[in-house]
Amino acid sequence: MKSNQPFNFLLFFCFTIYTFGQDISLYQQFNGRYDYTAIGNTMNLMENGEDLPCEILTASSATLNLNSNQNIVAAYLYWAGSGPGDFEIKLNDLDVSSEREFSDALDENRVFFAAFADVTSVVQNIGSGIYTISELDVSAEIPTYCPSSTNFAGWAITIIYQDDNLPLNQLNVYDGLQSVPEMLTITLDNLNVFDNEDAKIGFIAWEGDASLAVEEQLTINGNVIGNPPLNPTNNAFNGTNSFTGSSALYNMDIDFYNIQNNIAIGDTTATIQLTSGQDYVMINNVITVLNSQLPDATITLDTYTLECDDRAVEINYTVFNTNCTDYLPANTPIAFYASAVLVGQNATLNDIPIDGSESNTITVMIPESVGDDFTLTLSVDDIGSGTGTITEINEDNNTEDTAIELLVTPPLEVLDETLACDQGFDTAIFDLNTILESLLPNSGTPSFYISLEDMEINENEIFNPTDYANTSSPQTIYAKVESDPCYNIYSFDLIVENCPPFVPEGFSPNTDGLNDWFNIQGLYDIFEAHKLKIFNRYGVLIFEGDNATPWKGRSNRGLNNNGNLMPVGTYYYILDLNDPNYKDIVGWVYVNY
Repeated sequence: MKSNQPFNFLLFFCFTIYTFGQDISLYQQFNGRYDYTAIGNTMNLMENGEDLPCEILTASSATLNLNSNQNIVAAYLYWAGSGPGDFEIKLNDLDVSSEREFSDALDENRVFFAAFADVTSVVQNIGSGIYTISELDVSAEIPTYCPSSTNFAGWAITIIYQDDNLPLNQLNVYDGLQSVPEMLTITLDNLNVFDNEDAKIGFIAWEGDASLAVEEQLTINGNVIGNPPLNPTNNAFNGTNSFTGSSALYNMDIDFYNIQNNIAIGDTTATIQLTSGQDYVMINNVITVLNSQLPDATITLDTYTLECDDRAVEINYTVFNTNCTDYLPANTPIAFYASAVLVGQNATLNDIPIDGSESNTITVMIPESVGDDFTLTLSVDDIGSGTGTITEINEDNNTEDTAIELLVTPPLEVLDETLACDQGFDTAIFDLNTILESLLPNSGTPSFYISLEDMEINENEIFNPTDYANTSSPQTIYAKVESDPCYNIYSFDLIVENCPPFVPEGFSPNTDGLNDWFNIQGLYDIFEAHKLKIFNRYGVLIFEGDNATPWKGRSNRGLNNNGNLMPVGTYYYILDLNDPNYKDIVGWVYVNY
């Protein structure tokens, strides 16, 4: 674009310029057998200039020609013009709205816009053929911009395609809106130059004029580039299209340059510098195509498995090698971190091909110092210190983070004790299910253990809970009750106590097998230290017994009756239970035959 004001007027404006430009930065990257082409057209009928008519179209067309083996993977439409902006246009009569918008300005009266829309699906459906942009209307701005020859409008579509006959390339799409005069420097990052053969760079620029070549120069990494005769080294932006050879693309440029000798193997950035003494040029889009054979490792957490009260985490993960141009070698290291603490390491098992993947499993132990809530980080191409061993296309996409909370059961809840009468040797029979249901109604199906350690490792479960004989008194029983996401644990004590014995009022020691001895129920093997004394009706002690010596109707005291069967009659007893909770029991018993 040129102004009809003297050059010294432009120098003055360098100090009062009104600009809103957006820095050129990476928008999208493609890795594989990719290249690109571009089509577009101006809305200007002729190049701007003094005393030339200011007329502008609202529609123009261009033709896309692709080979049958060139498969469209992306298509990006850029359009621009004078004024604050027209962001609703048509592409082949289809409505298109801007998805991103850019602006720049010479001063408060000369503002320019650019817009972007992803039209991939449209171009994939149409393929080769004629493309027409319509309803791009900046005619209302002509009266303001025409006097300074700054009226323009135009459009371009960059088409990225895949072709199996191409080498493996890295194709980067950068965009923004930056302008000159006098000097513009753009740094392109995210490059991986593996081989610079046939490397190229392309531009979409607005308002370059063929008639203005005042100190205009384009350099890449300090080297002047050009494509004469279409793009001389002193007039790079001159209304041309390198793809078609057209020089009638008034007030816009769609150009590309071979930069094989201007970029070096191993470069990760490139510096573009544009100088212009008078021509006002706005760079909107930059595309680089570099031969690149590098893998790109990424990793995802597929699933993880937790166990209650267990600090081990089983991790199922997948390593991918997508958006790449070479295989990912076997033994690529993988590190696993819990809140930045290294907890595990592994490596890929096989070479992972382009667009391939490999899944594996590892179990890591989370240290107590990390806590129960932590961030699990999976990091591929990482030797355990954040350092990789593989050169990749993208070194910033090797990790994935996931928040994890270990399954920790609530604290042990102690329930009320359960009492039962001693059925012998401090033992009773308990129904553990009934006991727990009475203490915790509707608590769910439990499992029972005799130690907390057994419960934690799920070993030695009590398999007869409805008919359980205690092994000590008191004895603590532990119950595990499933409760999402883990379980609750309880304990209660089984206590066996000596209940009052039942003393019969008679027996018949006639050896008929029925009621042959003085069977005091709840006494023997329960009150094991008891003493029993039997007296006749005269108060004479005839028998002394203990836990091992029940009375079977015979005397074991006295000289005359020792060992004799006692006659029918009433006898009296004193039962010393030898239990501090009970007094001596005194009563009578009738012996008959």
